[in-house]
Amino acid sequence: MTAADHVIAIDQGTTSTRAIVFDRAGRPVASAQREHRQHFPHPGWVEHDAIEILANARATLEDALAESGLPRERIAAIGITNQRETAIVWDRATGEPIHPAIVWQDTRTQALVGAVADGDTGRFRERTGLPLATYFSASKVRWILDAVPHAAERAGAGELAFGTVDSWLVWHLTGGPAGGAHVTDVTNASRTLLMDLATLEWDPALLAAWRIPEAMLPRIRSSSEVYGEVAEGPLRGVPIAGILGDQQAATFGQAAFEAGESKNTYGTGCFLIVGTGEQLVHSSAGLVTTVAYRLGDAAPHYALEGSIAVAGSLVQWLRDNLGIIETSADVEPLATSVEDSGDVYFVPAFSGLFAPYWRPDARGAIVGLTRYSTKAHIARAAVESTAFQTWDVIDAANRDAPAPLPELRVDGGMTVNDRLLQFQADILGIPVVRPRVIETTALGAAYTAGLAVGVWRGLDELRANWHEDARFEPRMPREERDRLLERWHRAIEKSLDWAD
Repeated sequence: MTAADHVIAIDQGTTSTRAIVFDRAGRPVASAQREHRQHFPHPGWVEHDAIEILANARATLEDALAESGLPRERIAAIGITNQRETAIVWDRATGEPIHPAIVWQDTRTQALVGAVADGDTGRFRERTGLPLATYFSASKVRWILDAVPHAAERAGAGELAFGTVDSWLVWHLTGGPAGGAHVTDVTNASRTLLMDLATLEWDPALLAAWRIPEAMLPRIRSSSEVYGEVAEGPLRGVPIAGILGDQQAATFGQAAFEAGESKNTYGTGCFLIVGTGEQLVHSSAGLVTTVAYRLGDAAPHYALEGSIAVAGSLVQWLRDNLGIIETSADVEPLATSVEDSGDVYFVPAFSGLFAPYWRPDARGAIVGLTRYSTKAHIARAAVESTAFQTWDVIDAANRDAPAPLPELRVDGGMTVNDRLLQFQADILGIPVVRPRVIETTALGAAYTAGLAVGVWRGLDELRANWHEDARFEPRMPREERDRLLERWHRAIEKSLDWAD
């Protein structure tokens, strides 16, 4: 009998969906990817078509399996990782969304957030680990219930379902209206502003504050267990056995399982996670507290997170909105065609500033422009902004942690840019380490699914799969680093107090 010794991960991100087949050594053996459209119907609004995302997930699963040449019997499980906080509300009877998905970057709900905060954005921080902000799911759900006629009544009657993208995909893949599993995992639930971090359950007081009926919510499960089986298609009968929010998945894929271990992912946004083990630690420096993972019935592991809204999406903005590059890959040669940014700084606060500032009033700003400035200087300032924002969240993490981070493990699409990683090491003053497999988000989802069905027996096996690809040591003099950071923080000040 053929052994089931491979796992497929669905990596459903903000701009695309990928499926990657991994072997027992954690090596990718086949992959497929499809982009989905970004919809910006009004300033500050960001929407996705949930049906398009589902179609892409199904297509990439089939394409990756076909490319691998493996029979279905070799696939032990499917893991899912997803853009977090993005909210979808759908009809349980038809499986159709009642409104476009409201994306995590969307800021339309600021008035709702302000009303619930009532002057105190930290009102529920002790319970949820999160500030009250448009970033998280609760206000998006409430907005949909208010905006769509009769939605609130139908949700209370159990006719509508809410979920982040993981819930949407699992429900449909396991049968949809014909008995699909309506579940989420603890990491995604911890990003909704509706779950108590200590109990890992939906909190009645939080539901009441947002006026969200519990009848529409998924069941909260661990990050590694069998939730159901694929109902149709070439992978019919394969269990879906792992779910992690994308940043937690990247951390897991980096084998950063224990307290003090960390990673920074450079994707659409940029996200630092520092593990705190089984201890639930609240930040005093502007980070959020989140669930890192939970394996089966074991105790949950927690983490501190520094969330940056705009990183790789800034490169897309240079391409799509300004037209100064034709492809995203063009940004590195353009940025490195000049020796420095020419004293230009780019604060990409398109959705306000996230950690550690939490300033929804901030907006994007390019400062320091002169007649000397060129598109190359703007491109370089855009790339360098990711490194500066990372310094801000790592500085916050070091203030919360008992000891400063000795090095930074990195992953995500932007880490193919060696110049960025060297500049990052220079600005941080610590080594930056890139692993051999940079698609650690998908790998983390594969690991949790594989652990649930016995492909891997424990965390030590996963640690043995991690290998270093490149290490970037800091070379910049301390005086120059301090000067650049001082200018960056002056640029941050210029971006504040813009939006009402």
